[in-house]
Amino acid sequence: MNKLDERQPRRIPAAFLIAGASAWMATVGNAALWRELRSLGIAQAQGGWLLTVTLCGMLAAALYALLSLLAWKRVLKPAIALLLVATAVGAHFMWTYRIIIDSAMAANTLQTDWHEARALLTARLGAVVLVGAVLPSWLVWRLGVAHRPWKQQALRNLAGFAAGLAVVAGLILLSFQPLASTMRNHTQLRYLMNPLNQLWAVGQSAFGSRKIKGPLLPLGRDARLAAAAPGAKPRLLVLVLGETGRSGNFGLNGYERDTTPELARAQAVSFRNAWACGTSTAASVPCMFSHLGREGFLARKQDSETLLDVLQHSGLAVLWIDNQAGGCKGVCDRVPSVNTSGLKDPKLCPHGECLDEILVQGLDERLAQLPPDRRAKGVVLVMHQMGSHGPAYSQRTPPAFKKFMPECTSSHLPDCSSAQLLNAYDNTIAYTDHVLGATIAWLRTRSDYEGALLYVADHGESLGENNLYLHGLPYAIAPDVQKHVPWVTWLSAGFEQGSGVTMPCLRARADTRISHDNLFHSVLGLMHVDTSAYRRDLDVYAGCAAA
Repeated sequence: MNKLDERQPRRIPAAFLIAGASAWMATVGNAALWRELRSLGIAQAQGGWLLTVTLCGMLAAALYALLSLLAWKRVLKPAIALLLVATAVGAHFMWTYRIIIDSAMAANTLQTDWHEARALLTARLGAVVLVGAVLPSWLVWRLGVAHRPWKQQALRNLAGFAAGLAVVAGLILLSFQPLASTMRNHTQLRYLMNPLNQLWAVGQSAFGSRKIKGPLLPLGRDARLAAAAPGAKPRLLVLVLGETGRSGNFGLNGYERDTTPELARAQAVSFRNAWACGTSTAASVPCMFSHLGREGFLARKQDSETLLDVLQHSGLAVLWIDNQAGGCKGVCDRVPSVNTSGLKDPKLCPHGECLDEILVQGLDERLAQLPPDRRAKGVVLVMHQMGSHGPAYSQRTPPAFKKFMPECTSSHLPDCSSAQLLNAYDNTIAYTDHVLGATIAWLRTRSDYEGALLYVADHGESLGENNLYLHGLPYAIAPDVQKHVPWVTWLSAGFEQGSGVTMPCLRARADTRISHDNLFHSVLGLMHVDTSAYRRDLDVYAGCAAA
């Protein structure tokens, strides 16, 4: 060997680099999976250590197979770096908040706006990414890798891919019985296999077989308003779409804390047994405004027009007012809408996003801008709250409404005590109560309409119960606190008289089990919209109205 050859940096085979990166991601990157196996008692059971090692080997072999296909000179190192970053980020969130990553979570993440996402960008996340991704990626970039001419490299890549799959298959066969039993009884484990869970989730979200295609189906084109009594005033319904509301934390529902004093003074009625379509905004909002109900919505082959379209077909004026930059998830695309989240009000928008009182500000002016002919028939205003969106609960409330102290101010929720976290969340409910109270007060000023308010949250929230935080777990395994939502109704005296729906009657039915499946038909019933799309049996107010 000559001196020039001696000065050449030593290059390792691509297979060695792939094996090392795969082992790192399969072991360190899956801390949440190993913790779950331990918390379920699987790792400590007889043969549990062997099952754990088998799962780790399967993950490493699957990653090895995947990266082998990408073992080209200008592709391999960037691919490893991207996977390392995804693994570190996924590991942080699964470990910290005990979330799992599936296609619904991927879709919800992709639709999250910057204001919501920045609360999750903590120093802890930065440290995890630094140690788990940046430093390993730096090492990968420093290493020289031996690549072959493209034909030889293609054969090596295919051989590595086949070898990885063979190891996966062999490990499955060796541990089939305990592996199959574990995955069947604890389905959440498959969503913790990092980063394969993320790759699968993103693929399903973007290209899955359930991706809805085709033109929008028309709905309720026959909608008409029922004939009003002579001299009757038009109806004005404010439908408040709540964000991340837990039914159990509403004072109206018997909660030990008085979180809803203004609603109580207004004698609003709360349905205490209401359940959500999904466990995330992206899943729930399109579903709750659909006529299909949860099961029909999940099984649909094509999207349809929504409740707002049907209301507009009937001749009513409709306006969507949004305080989330993430928007209405397609629900309001064909009706007038306005977004308040980017306004610069110095009092209500102090941190780049607006407090929910911004929704009530200027309602008279917004109402006046709707078409006069439609306003004369009736109005539905939808107000989409920022509500109790976490993890930065403390940022959702102004100082005057921090009723429960001390509160959690960290976005890294495990840093806070249970009491601090509960205080921060309950403050958001108390503030929501004030926003709803202010809306009712505004409705009372509109003597030209018969007013009503309906508040329904899109989903609930975990606040550390069983060490779970936030929301978004698959519906089948999500705890009830992520699915049990508040549903509050207030009707003015004129609205009661005109509709026949009375508050005492609703109060007597407050424990009836209802769900987002009822929202579409209940709103149509309240607004006296006649259409073939309406089902009286799903209208929660129909039992209190004249037939």
